[in-house]
Amino acid sequence: MGMKVWIDQDLCTGDGLCEEIAPSVFTLLDDGLAYVKEGDKVFNPGGPEALANVAENMYEATIESAEECPGECIFIEME
Repeated sequence: MGMKVWIDQDLCTGDGLCEEIAPSVFTLLDDGLAYVKEGDKVFNPGGPEALANVAENMYEATIESAEECPGECIFIEME
């Protein structure tokens, strides 16, 4: 089973909690919004088609990020 994650930029408040909790999964860019990433690749927004794979050791932190997000913009999908 694998985990994938994406962010709805329309809901993102730019608080940066996700990046603080899981910096290998999330990043804030110059526009003040959060993005998902895989290694050095940052995914462009655009909904579920911009799914990033999450390393198994980051599952817990990714779920915590989604739970703590004030904008409720982090969406997790399990395969």
